[in-house]
Amino acid sequence: MEALLDRLFDGSLKRTGPSLLSRPLAFVVPHAGLDYSGTVAASAYRHLQAAKPERVFILGFTHSGGVPGVSIPDIDAFETPLGEVKVDRAAAREMASGGQFATVAESQVCDHSVEIQLPLLQKAVRGVPVVPLYVGHLDNTEGHAAAQALAQQIRPGDVLLASSDLTHYGKSFNYEPFPAGPDVDRRLFQLDSRIIDAAGSLAPTLFLDTLHELHSTVCGYQPVALLLETLGLLSGEEVFQQTLDYQTSAEITGDFEHVVSYGSLGYFRADSFCLDEQAQRALLKSARETLQHLSATGERQAIPPPAASPMLMRRAPAFVSLHCGRELFGCIGRVTAETPLAEAVPNLTLDAALDDPRFAPRAGRDSDRDLSVNTDEANSGLESVSAWTARCVSRVRQPQRIAAAAGRQSRRLYPDQLPGNSISKSRPSPQRVPGFAITLVRIPGASVRRWLLRLCRVGSGQSSGSASTDRRSALGSDQHYLRSSD
Repeated sequence: MEALLDRLFDGSLKRTGPSLLSRPLAFVVPHAGLDYSGTVAASAYRHLQAAKPERVFILGFTHSGGVPGVSIPDIDAFETPLGEVKVDRAAAREMASGGQFATVAESQVCDHSVEIQLPLLQKAVRGVPVVPLYVGHLDNTEGHAAAQALAQQIRPGDVLLASSDLTHYGKSFNYEPFPAGPDVDRRLFQLDSRIIDAAGSLAPTLFLDTLHELHSTVCGYQPVALLLETLGLLSGEEVFQQTLDYQTSAEITGDFEHVVSYGSLGYFRADSFCLDEQAQRALLKSARETLQHLSATGERQAIPPPAASPMLMRRAPAFVSLHCGRELFGCIGRVTAETPLAEAVPNLTLDAALDDPRFAPRAGRDSDRDLSVNTDEANSGLESVSAWTARCVSRVRQPQRIAAAAGRQSRRLYPDQLPGNSISKSRPSPQRVPGFAITLVRIPGASVRRWLLRLCRVGSGQSSGSASTDRRSALGSDQHYLRSSD
């Protein structure tokens, strides 16, 4: 088991890079067998490993139906091949006494949605107590009451985990919105992107409505909805979603007729996304040197930072804006997190200088250009393109803000594609994505959530439940964690 977990964490590092966001509040993690979804799940647990939480709430569910409402199993600890995972019994008793959570025999709810998380948790933060919650059917009123009760239990150092796979595709799941074939991966990603975007709104109603619209087979929708509503009740800070990793079982097995997709989502405070001053200056220097090389040689060559720190290896949205005095002559960005910042920023610098269709290329002129580093996008609002253009004058001494948002299909983004501009025909994505940018715009006013909220079931699986002994859930051998793709 330990060798397997090492392999999963190493695989996650290779897939997603060394950069980790600080101070996480919550995660959505998959729960298939570790050979299937373990590498994707490890991207969340690596963040958890760095955060060193004091307690973890695991929001699972019972695939076979389980008990309505939110249940807490009546056990003192789980036992895995790696040892014991203690339950915070004091918290469990307090939560059950409030009336929103029920203590039940573990045999009524035991399920791999919770159990599969435990070895990963032990690898990341061995010895941390857990509060296992099995989330059954909740109507809107019950869901809100449960979220209020759960939010009251959250204290500094706590982290929430909601256990869910994404789309279950194929005849065995009675879900074939498009034909099987090599194109399934791409089409599943498009489908799942809508679901992930809806979760990023932090609005459980929007999330559930999107699932209903798509006839989705996301299995852990109730735990995810409870997590989203709970995060919305935590006072004092804006919360942003980040997609940490995504993969389908077809990538692993080559089977395009029976496919389950896995996503690892993190929820972070706004300041978790900020670059430190050294990283900001490194990006700014990279952009300037790229422009200087272009101006001197005419050669389109990105000049990355000489020694990229883990922070600059983060895959994140980015904007680059170029000015000569008060004149804007290029502004291009990406809202997708495809490449590390160290690679994205110099390449976007070239795109802004040469490829912005609204301006003539300025490669050989105006070498003294103004750039600004943006590292704080939280609480940003949106404004029209005329206001955007009027504000394209910020400098590195005065970092400004930007809202990173665009149409669903957009990868390269121009200012006139932002919501609020009458020219734009695209529907803005509901995921609020704080990006890192060399950019320009200071946008006052409302939170991004305001325009997001203007936008606007589930597969079966087999529980890998196990018997409870002496108020301890004994979870058997390593094979217990390997066998199922869903």
